[in-house]
Amino acid sequence: MLRIDDLINDAKCYESVRQLRWPHGVKCPWCKSDNVRKRGVHQRQRDRQRYRCNTCHTNFDDVTNTVLAHHHQPLRKWVLCPYLMGLHLSNEQIGQELDLNKDDVHQMTSQLRSGVVDLKPATELEGTVACDEVYIVAGHQGHPEAVKKKDEPDADVDEREIAAAARLRKKNLRFSE
Repeated sequence: MLRIDDLINDAKCYESVRQLRWPHGVKCPWCKSDNVRKRGVHQRQRDRQRYRCNTCHTNFDDVTNTVLAHHHQPLRKWVLCPYLMGLHLSNEQIGQELDLNKDDVHQMTSQLRSGVVDLKPATELEGTVACDEVYIVAGHQGHPEAVKKKDEPDADVDEREIAAAARLRKKNLRFSE
């Protein structure tokens, strides 16, 4: 049986990550300098290029400071996962397709979703804003002293007395009808 995981390789995936991340050349993820030199490849993932920044003297690689960093799954599985998520497959189906445990897939999909949310800019409203429905909380639940008005003479009346009086009024209204 032909699997989608076998159609792509890590070399193509790392090349795609480099093009998407640095379309105008490699830059240091910390100081944003383009004064960077190659520094070999990753020990276990030969297609993962390592770099050294000559400005801030830090080491980094293709996936440093991304949601793809610090994971043991091959990059091709990370690249295919959002594609399969876009097809609305369950974590179990994605796991079967990528030959992964469903718990690993759950972690991957959670990481990818949180990475997308982190990159999303904050919403800023401008001009006239219309709102259809609004729910306003009346009171401070658990803090009744914050609701009491200071100028009222009955401000120190026990809340249980107020509730009892309200129940009595409600009961009297029912009987008077």
